Amino acid sequence: MAHNQEPLAKTSVIKFNGQDFTSLRDRCLSRGLPFEDETFPAETSSIGLQLLQGKDLSSLRWMRPKDILNGKSEPHFILEGASRFDIQQGDAGDCWFLAALGSLTLNRQHLQKILMDQSFSHQYAGIFRFRFWQCGQWVEVVVDDRLPVLKKEYLFVRPRSNDQEFWPCLLEKAYAKFHGSYANLHYGFLPDALVDLTGGVVTNIDLHFPSDLVMMVKSAAKAGSLITCATPAEPTGVARSLKNGLVSQHAYTVTGAERIQSWRSWEDLIRLWNPWGHTEWRGRWSDRSPEWQKIPDQQRRRLYENKEDGEFWMSCQDFRDNFSCLHICNQFPVSLNQGNVPHERWSQMMFKNSPTLGNTTEGLLRDTQYIFSVPEGMESNNAFMSINVILQNLKAKDKFPLSLKVFKVDPQFQPYEKLPPTFFSKFRNAIEGIVSKTKSSLTKRFSLSPGTYVVVTSAHSEAVEFLLRIFLKMPGGDRNLDSHFNLTALKGLNLDAAQLQSLLNQELLTGTPGHTFSLDECRSIVALMDLKVNGRLELEEFARLWGRLVHCQRVFQNIQNRSGVFLSLDLWKAVRDAGFLAGTSISNELLELMTLRYGDNSGRVSFPSLVCLLLRLEAMAKTFQNLSKDGKGLYLTEMEWMNLVMYN
Repeated sequence: MAHNQEPLAKTSVIKFNGQDFTSLRDRCLSRGLPFEDETFPAETSSIGLQLLQGKDLSSLRWMRPKDILNGKSEPHFILEGASRFDIQQGDAGDCWFLAALGSLTLNRQHLQKILMDQSFSHQYAGIFRFRFWQCGQWVEVVVDDRLPVLKKEYLFVRPRSNDQEFWPCLLEKAYAKFHGSYANLHYGFLPDALVDLTGGVVTNIDLHFPSDLVMMVKSAAKAGSLITCATPAEPTGVARSLKNGLVSQHAYTVTGAERIQSWRSWEDLIRLWNPWGHTEWRGRWSDRSPEWQKIPDQQRRRLYENKEDGEFWMSCQDFRDNFSCLHICNQFPVSLNQGNVPHERWSQMMFKNSPTLGNTTEGLLRDTQYIFSVPEGMESNNAFMSINVILQNLKAKDKFPLSLKVFKVDPQFQPYEKLPPTFFSKFRNAIEGIVSKTKSSLTKRFSLSPGTYVVVTSAHSEAVEFLLRIFLKMPGGDRNLDSHFNLTALKGLNLDAAQLQSLLNQELLTGTPGHTFSLDECRSIVALMDLKVNGRLELEEFARLWGRLVHCQRVFQNIQNRSGVFLSLDLWKAVRDAGFLAGTSISNELLELMTLRYGDNSGRVSFPSLVCLLLRLEAMAKTFQNLSKDGKGLYLTEMEWMNLVMYN
């Protein structure tokens, strides 16, 4: 339960500064004049004096793309698809934003939410719009297309593709307006940009903790995550180019990872992109490194490119030695254990609020309590809390303006809707969590035992609008079948269908309703695996079933899309990828029947349904092979036929 929270609009879009794109564009079209944004004027105030020191301001001009190109070519919003290679950082130190943007280009679904459909031809009126996420809602920011140019050079992001493609320049301008000025983008935090571009939450990976980086990056990318990293800060606070080709205090995009066979050994590689658009790593596995000549030609052709585009490979060990952090952003927290992304289910609670001033005990009690419960059966790292704040001026804030504390609620206090002062005694200690903090976000990860808890927020000095999100890992959501399950511990096993159902659902495959094994499905599985035809599974039969279940789960997870939906249209892929069905062929007619039999009315197939399909297909194919004398047909008596179809 929370107090004084505002309900969150799930679909509404806020108009930044109250500016409506459609009405502004239509007014400009009717007047025949291009849009000029009075709320972000073409003046030095929109840039900030910090970025203009030492520059000849008399030569500063604000020019539209059509005027910049001066008839030599036509400007394009997007030319041949949006890519990270369209971006080249300018004079602002906003690599933290551009590295996040570079990762966003690898996720077309998220990118389209930001860019929308725009052009320099259809209904062009010198106005463009972009969307950023802020405290639970999308905010639409409109800008005119006047860009600051100094001595015929772009002051900030420079268009690539022969100076014709302008979506990165205009998006950067909208983000500068969103934060007050270009100067407010000069140095920032990667997690803040990742959240602004997606509305997700950021998991910070400790590079010094042993993990399989290749599998971690591949799994996170497959889950649709944005992945970025950064080099350590300089004592001077100013980024500089290093002899090894890297840039200190600089953000990069992680664009891939591979495990390749090198001369006499295997090598783990990670691929990065520098928002500068040039300046690349010069060490092992760089563009001109001799290591590329020691791998098979096929791998080299697939991975190796010698281009001055800011993208390069390096070994994972060199990456750990030279980078300080790895950030992975997804719609829900990501648990990465030895490089694996489990199929987790998280519940989410969202509260928007303006806390009472003060951080005294009395101040903590006023309208800032959020009570929640942790159920039985949850794993470690089962709670994730994120606070995002709206700061009017990012650069003026030295510290995160809120504190977040979590307390376990004793049974005698659990009936309270709001905890009394006696609960917050000076002897009560808050639960410690793993903390990550920027200037506009704070996250804490906890391992909480079952029980009732309260989250308490407090503002340090002034009231701040904020969004609190509490993520709780759901019981059983991260349980996977283990191919090394201790079968020897099940000596004397003799399972009937009901016992098999309990074992699969309660111990191994706990999931949402409708995705657990039904009793009827377990009866079918027993009949298909029951070699002794006694209605039960003994150890040898269960061991064979277990191997099939492990295989089926891998097939299911590899084919299903990011939202966890396996479509009946993909059944042919499952038959193709199931190793125990090698040599089994199916016709289109049979595939259509399987779709009707095992898919639901929305075209989805659950994991239990897929298991029953694949096991039955294997059993029927082997039965035909065993009974057929010529491999083309078979003859059965009526009783043989009835026994076969009614039991199996």
